[in-house]
Amino acid sequence: MEDSIAQFCGVTGASVKDAKRYLEKYKRVDIAIDSFYNDPNAVFAATPKRPEAPSTSKLNALFDKYKAYLVDPDGDDITMDGTMQLCEDLDVSPDEDCVLYALAYELKSPKMGEWNRKGWIEGWKNVGCDNIPSMKASIGRMRTRLGSDPAYFQKVYVHTFDFARATGQRSLPTETAQAFWSTLIPHGLQGGALSHLRSTDGDQDVDMDSGWKEQYTQWWFDFLTGKGGKGVSKDTWVMFTEFVRTIDSKFEKYDMEGTHHVGYIKLQQRNPDDHIDSCLAILDRRFC
Repeated sequence: MEDSIAQFCGVTGASVKDAKRYLEKYKRVDIAIDSFYNDPNAVFAATPKRPEAPSTSKLNALFDKYKAYLVDPDGDDITMDGTMQLCEDLDVSPDEDCVLYALAYELKSPKMGEWNRKGWIEGWKNVGCDNIPSMKASIGRMRTRLGSDPAYFQKVYVHTFDFARATGQRSLPTETAQAFWSTLIPHGLQGGALSHLRSTDGDQDVDMDSGWKEQYTQWWFDFLTGKGGKGVSKDTWVMFTEFVRTIDSKFEKYDMEGTHHVGYIKLQQRNPDDHIDSCLAILDRRFC
């Protein structure tokens, strides 16, 4: 009987209860299945229901709730105070959890701590949410994907530079860039989104697979601080994750065909005893 029930359920998608009812009545699996498909009500009941599309009115109501925290009641966007309440409702730490950058990417946030109505509604609809419980669940999935999916990490990472940059500025202040790196880079390393890309040049470096380590990020910060003066350009920002994924643990392998190879050689000749600083310097075109 159990095999017949399993076969009936596998073909029809019906519940075990319905399978037993049809099999007890018709005895043979093939006859029971034919009878099932001749019963429109049974077929309808067994057909998986599509989840309801997120409600625009519910999303508008939530947007208005967080927009109400505006100092200016005539403002059109959710601003920082509303964002802080949103973070509290979603159980997200705004200072420590980089999932907010993924949310900013999904909802097309124009700048840090701000959300416009169009991006809010379209973004949450794409994610499939219109209430706080479903949003909290989606935040967990975003966090996992951000840490484990290299392509998704890079999309969020590039968007983070754009929305964190002050209006009219082409670069990020070094301190601001470091604050974002401090949460994004460890998350990508731990989840695998920034896992090391093994060299394909045929060399067998036993340390190659270890690649970038979390303490190396502090070396990069120290390098930028010591260099002083300039902020972090978008080129430097984007190139940094490529460097993280491709440099080996000995800081010996790098893209010889890359844009910064000439600058790297000049630096190494200028300062041959400081190999790590030379490697890090290829990330900053203006420094080269």
